[in-house]
Amino acid sequence: MGIPNSVLDSLTTNPALPPEVEDRSAWYGPKLAKCEDWIERLSEDEIAEVERAFRRLDAERIDFTSVTATDVPLPTLASRLQRILDEVLNGRGFVLIKSLPVERWTRREAAIAFLTIGVHLGDLRMQNAEGHLLGHVRDLGRSSDDPNTRIYQTRERQTHHTDSCDVVGLLSWHAAKSGGLSNLVSSTTIFNEMRRRRPDLLRVLLEPIETDRRGEVPEGCKPYFTIPVFNYHDGLVSAIYQRQYIESARRFPGVAPLSPLQIEALDLLDELANDPKLNLMMELQPGDIQLVHNHTILHDRTAFDDYPEPERKRHLLRLWLAPPGARSLPEVYAERFGSITPGDRGGIVVAGSKATIPFE
Repeated sequence: MGIPNSVLDSLTTNPALPPEVEDRSAWYGPKLAKCEDWIERLSEDEIAEVERAFRRLDAERIDFTSVTATDVPLPTLASRLQRILDEVLNGRGFVLIKSLPVERWTRREAAIAFLTIGVHLGDLRMQNAEGHLLGHVRDLGRSSDDPNTRIYQTRERQTHHTDSCDVVGLLSWHAAKSGGLSNLVSSTTIFNEMRRRRPDLLRVLLEPIETDRRGEVPEGCKPYFTIPVFNYHDGLVSAIYQRQYIESARRFPGVAPLSPLQIEALDLLDELANDPKLNLMMELQPGDIQLVHNHTILHDRTAFDDYPEPERKRHLLRLWLAPPGARSLPEVYAERFGSITPGDRGGIVVAGSKATIPFE
């Protein structure tokens, strides 16, 4: 695809664009699909260590909302988890950990095991207005047409997006009857590709754009936040994106309709995200943990069909994590993350919300 002359003229008069990113966060899915070095398999000894830790924690009946790594020491696994976290934050941006033996645990036990691992990776952040530190990703029979519904509560395809935290962790408890596959794409690679193909459209996505909060509005804030899709700060490119919520933000007074140029830029971003030459598809099996760095990865979930029996329905557990060693973010992120302080940012906090951990 050639660059139009009008675009070349624009770049000549306004040449400043962030440079291409040349680190390991810029990857292409087909190449990764040929290897397995992004998969971490826990040993039986490491699983036993997690099991001892979570059973001791459960027996103590402490307040789970205040649990830290000190409360659940993992003498052997802890250092490996830090290496895994470094790969998420500073490497490819994702890791798949296989496979916790959830088939021999109750859902509560699996959740506490997940929390035990999670607190070794970062501070737990609230995921909704109810203050859930542990999320349940399942179909609640809702539709994304409802402006107060978040898409993870439906069986619809999610489309590529980021969550409002540094790192999202998913533990698969039950898989769907069919569908529900995970699709990851490097937002860094998309940034690079847009810079090469249509730098004029990349420039559009470096400008602020409104995104709907979907009814979960912090006190004193607007019902939407205004942050560029791509943000260049401290030598790093970070992304924050949810196309449906950008579009639904147009319902609010004072928010202008998307311009033709904005639509063209978002369309190109989506086209690249959906390109199998860029993205990576995977199926999460029960007991798998997927860790994703929201600043360098867009994640998607295909639509799914479920089993009719409630106990067999697709069900994932989710953690939003704020690692203390996370990257520097621009000040504008405080509008969504509440703070830009590593280890103490991200999540959703509204008036009256209180941290809680719903095991069911």
